[in-house]
Amino acid sequence: MSIKKENNYAFIDGANLHCGMDTLGWKLDYRKFRVWLTDKFSVTRAYIFLGNIPKFGKLYTHLQECGYTLVFKEVVYDGNGKPKGNCDADLVL
Repeated sequence: MSIKKENNYAFIDGANLHCGMDTLGWKLDYRKFRVWLTDKFSVTRAYIFLGNIPKFGKLYTHLQECGYTLVFKEVVYDGNGKPKGNCDADLVL
């Protein structure tokens, strides 16, 4: 008798993940994290929602090479010039 694996998707707020790791002083290995999602939760597709900021192009390429599907949001800037992608709303819907 074979065991049927689950087919799960992960929806990740990239900014919140990065800020959470940064606050803890940790550096996330995105490749190992992707493998963990697959092994632990049978995640077949991992979506990362991000604001599209051109200077992070190498990061975006790396994430795709690690097996993530990137979903870009338009970036707006607050009064201090801080970028805001506002991915939370898309994740809720």
